[in-house]
Amino acid sequence: MGLLFKARKRAEEADLSALPRHIAIIMDGNGRWAKKRGLPRTAGHAAGAETFRRVATWCKDVGLEYLTVYAFSTENWKRPREEIEAIMGLLDKYLLEAIGRMERDRVRMRFFGDTSVLSPRLRELIEKTAEISTHFEGCQVNICLNYGGRDEIVRAARAYAEDFKKGAADDLNEELFESYLYSAGVPDPDLIIRPSGEYRLSNFLMWQSAYSELYVTDVLWPDFDQNEMKRAIAAYQRRNRRYGGI
Repeated sequence: MGLLFKARKRAEEADLSALPRHIAIIMDGNGRWAKKRGLPRTAGHAAGAETFRRVATWCKDVGLEYLTVYAFSTENWKRPREEIEAIMGLLDKYLLEAIGRMERDRVRMRFFGDTSVLSPRLRELIEKTAEISTHFEGCQVNICLNYGGRDEIVRAARAYAEDFKKGAADDLNEELFESYLYSAGVPDPDLIIRPSGEYRLSNFLMWQSAYSELYVTDVLWPDFDQNEMKRAIAAYQRRNRRYGGI
């Protein structure tokens, strides 16, 4: 039994000297976490925000280049107004804190999604983080906010069509099309992590995830920690990525 345990433990150990370049996370399970504890869903989102802070810090500390998280989808507007306001309030709080630490911690931030519908205050904070991010190199955290994968593709297609009509774009190919996505210039995610046990992408990075490795765990997002990150990375490192080849 001891040898079996040691073998299993070694299999779960991640080699932090050979990290994937880009990890994406669908931060799922906040509501269920709160319900299990008899708490309002807003408490789950607050706990999830703290988890995001810890995980992002760990990713920066171990040298990950890119971390992308699904914070609020285009479909999430269907949720109760109180819950939406709580999520936006947490984002406001996080951005205010991040602005004071970004340059010191060398964490860049970028937002994927249609931010035009957000409050003027949130848009101002987002613009401020974008400006600060130009001052240095470091781990880049991409936050998908009012984001949907299909919506991103449609918007990119429309933008390309407008440029092509004006003579400002060449004939379309994959590389050119990618330049019209929110994620332009960012490598596709090597690994997508889905906490909460759901086996679907939920409209997340539909174009970029074509050859991403998927890792699903039953752990709810507020309970996710660096050990769960290590298990996900170790599982990724055991896979053979063939990209359609042999």
